[in-house]
Amino acid sequence: TEVTFVLATGGHNAGVVSPPGHPKSNYRVHLQASGDRYLDADLFLAHAQRGQGSWWPEWQRWLSAHSGPPVAPPSMGAAQRELFVLSEAPGEYVRMK
Repeated sequence: TEVTFVLATGGHNAGVVSPPGHPKSNYRVHLQASGDRYLDADLFLAHAQRGQGSWWPEWQRWLSAHSGPPVAPPSMGAAQRELFVLSEAPGEYVRMK
């Protein structure tokens, strides 16, 4: 199958939480088509495109290319089964002290 692999700098936590625009972030991305030969780490680094900043915009582009139009989530509750919405999100428990 086709695989898009992104390798981000900064460790697994920093790579996830660093927002777009972080000046020290960078990443590498490579698209491997179905049937392409395996790339070891050295070949990946030689072939992958380097991106400056957060990998989030790259992910957003990938998601947009692989997603359909936005769909509203279903309504909550199931009145026909007497399961009613108790309160609006995020819920009363969030406001409790």
